[in-house]
Amino acid sequence: MFKNLRAEMAREGVDGKSIAAGIGISNKAFSNKILGKTEFTRTEMLNIHRKYFPKCSIEYLFNMSDSKTA
Repeated sequence: MFKNLRAEMAREGVDGKSIAAGIGISNKAFSNKILGKTEFTRTEMLNIHRKYFPKCSIEYLFNMSDSKTA
């Protein structure tokens, strides 16, 4: 899930542990969210966007579609 978020993390060299700490959640909670087991809150999405990937749109980062055109 969240292929675009994972791609940007790899591009920027940011790991899940750093993002989890930066938005105030546990590593396990972040892992569950990026795997789609639990949902990101709106605040978490906004914080990830603002702190780590401001050049990307939120829609792009959190696109859950498998389609390349979506």
